[in-house]
Amino acid sequence: MPPESSYLLYWLIVGCETAFWLVLLAGLAARYLLRRERLSRALLLSLPLVDILLVAFTAADLKSGTTATVAHGLATAYVGFTVAFGAVMVRWADQRFAHRFAGGPTPVRAPDRGWPAVRYEVGLWLRSIVAWIIALIVLIALIAYVDNDAITQPLHQWFRIALGSVFLWFVFGPVWSVVFFRRAAK
Repeated sequence: MPPESSYLLYWLIVGCETAFWLVLLAGLAARYLLRRERLSRALLLSLPLVDILLVAFTAADLKSGTTATVAHGLATAYVGFTVAFGAVMVRWADQRFAHRFAGGPTPVRAPDRGWPAVRYEVGLWLRSIVAWIIALIVLIALIAYVDNDAITQPLHQWFRIALGSVFLWFVFGPVWSVVFFRRAAK
């Protein structure tokens, strides 16, 4: 049975995801509803603090002697993906918020046909590689910081998880869009 701190870490990951979206919505509300550009910028620039807090708690938990669990590896993956995909998510939300509340243009949809769809899927796949590189750098830093192989040994499985994830993303992203290629409407 995993230690109590693992359950807390899972909840912290959920809390960080919730905080990300709440801070993002607050930043966009400040920009488009309150017309407070500076406040909006400050809120949006504070989004990485959520990741820093998660890494700090994960490192402190491991340093205190807790044996690594899936939750600790998941925390590093979460950080990698929010850093790599954060700008994409902010841009996506900004377009929709601007359209809904500020009369902005209709949001741009992801292409779903033709070579633009394939290029889009390749771009997401490459971004997933960046996400895993970031996650693994954080993971390696945690392992080095804790410096206790008995505690951090379970984290080593995340190297295989990263490789498997990148492979599956390639198959069900770019390869899938080529195999089921649909010509763009003329």
